Amino acid sequence: MKFKYLPNVATLELDQSKCNGCGMCLVVCPQEVFSFNEKVSSITDRDACLECGACARNCPQGAIRVRAGVGCAYAVLMDKFNLKGSCCNDSCGCSLEDIADR
Repeated sequence: MKFKYLPNVATLELDQSKCNGCGMCLVVCPQEVFSFNEKVSSITDRDACLECGACARNCPQGAIRVRAGVGCAYAVLMDKFNLKGSCCNDSCGCSLEDIADR
């Protein structure tokens, strides 16, 4: 299931001038936010970004920036992996169980 985040709020940034074309962001992104065009990565679906930070942590060139661990997406991921974590509001209903009930 591909989640969509809130429109136009993801903090994801890609500096294509630093990208070496390794494609690691495509491999680690669970939401298929990136594509590969003309020997560099590009962001093709920013609103699908869950801000998990996997792309930034795995980019060997430091070409990707994202404020990982912010918002409800963080809480959903933490819940999925049975880890402690919550978003800014404990009553927002952003656990996987809450989402499945919607």
